[in-house]
Amino acid sequence: MAHRFVVIGGGPAGNTAATTAARLGAEVTLVERDIVGGAAHLLDCIPSKAMIATGGAMNDMRRASGMGLVHVEAQLDFEALRTRIAGIENRLEGSVTGMLRSQGVNLVQGSGRVIDPHHVEITGADGVTQVVEADTIVLSTGSRPRIPEWAPVDGARVLTTRDAYPPPELPSHLIVVGSGVTGVEFVHMFSAFGSDVTLIVSRQQVLPQKDPEVAAVLEDDFLGRGVKLFKGARAEGIDVTDDSVSVRCDDGRVARGSHVLLCIGSIPNSEHLGLTDAGVELDHGYVVVDHNCKSTVPNIYAAGDLSGKLPLSSVASMQGRKIAEHALGLHAGPHRHIDYEKAASAIFTDPEIADVGLAEADAFADGRKVRVTKVPFSASAKALINDDPRGFVKIISDPATGVVLGGSIVGQHAAELISVIAVAVTAGLKVGDLAESLFVHPALAEALSDAAD
Repeated sequence: MAHRFVVIGGGPAGNTAATTAARLGAEVTLVERDIVGGAAHLLDCIPSKAMIATGGAMNDMRRASGMGLVHVEAQLDFEALRTRIAGIENRLEGSVTGMLRSQGVNLVQGSGRVIDPHHVEITGADGVTQVVEADTIVLSTGSRPRIPEWAPVDGARVLTTRDAYPPPELPSHLIVVGSGVTGVEFVHMFSAFGSDVTLIVSRQQVLPQKDPEVAAVLEDDFLGRGVKLFKGARAEGIDVTDDSVSVRCDDGRVARGSHVLLCIGSIPNSEHLGLTDAGVELDHGYVVVDHNCKSTVPNIYAAGDLSGKLPLSSVASMQGRKIAEHALGLHAGPHRHIDYEKAASAIFTDPEIADVGLAEADAFADGRKVRVTKVPFSASAKALINDDPRGFVKIISDPATGVVLGGSIVGQHAAELISVIAVAVTAGLKVGDLAESLFVHPALAEALSDAAD
């Protein structure tokens, strides 16, 4: 009998687990109540990057005079943008659905609940309930925006991220609460669209978990755009009128605008899955997992946001693949586990920000000796050709061995360039390996070899 593999949640983790298990010969059922491909992925991540790309195109036009062109002012067609985003979402959902069906995965529109380690109750969209047997159960139900008690979210003037891709109308003045990755991306995109923006920063720098030097570049860019920064302020109340909103902060300051957007984290979708009754251990709603993404109950795994690990689509997909391989016996012997500290991440602001591996601040905080080398893009011929010399490449290495431990990039195409450092970190390459690589000239990637030299 084929291995019965049941997945609850069809995001990057769930659909990758399903297709991998199917290729390995399993009989796979995937249950999704919302959108195949993942609500967080297709309704958050992809629309945000599409909006950022539009804002980036508008910024490029504003900088046209620096390229020897007549200045052209772009105007946003909000409905055309909405249509574009919907088209991208539909194409990607169709692509994921087609891939799953081509692998023989049984797709069920509905919701799932764990009865025990070998049985899942599935309630279809038609309300009909059935119980299916499972040799492996994968939980990948994702997360949703966190809404504090003081925030009267209405989807019109007080928005969560799910309400803002795009929002019902273009804000004339958007107040963004939260200066993490999602918050700063929204600041970038809406300031590019022409909205006035105020960012409420609870700490003393934006991106509090990132390199202060990286955050400083972004703050300078925001200030240059006219963004107002409320540093050291924590939102604690929102007042709404017919045509405006006010956000009250704990230090007495008040931010006033037309709309407010909450970017203050997410909470896992672990309710209604029957996990507590099944004996699955939870930590603040997240499923506790080991290095194989296995829960405390045999045969039950968790991946993606629900696992409480890095909330990145790339990480979720890798977890899904590793789960399928482990459940079907491919990892019976020694193998490489996921090293979350070596996951590359990017922030799609302008300029882009990307990093991987050990951060300079963390190394110094731990008293660890490292070698830090930095090359500004102002020294790059390609950056000057592109008329955008902002940012830098920073590489962290072991001074004794030369092994690359991490790096940060701020500038054009940082999200693409970081892949080179990510490979070096994962493979244990040395700075000499990068310095001796023959990169294209002129190219932004040359800054990588220069920083490694």
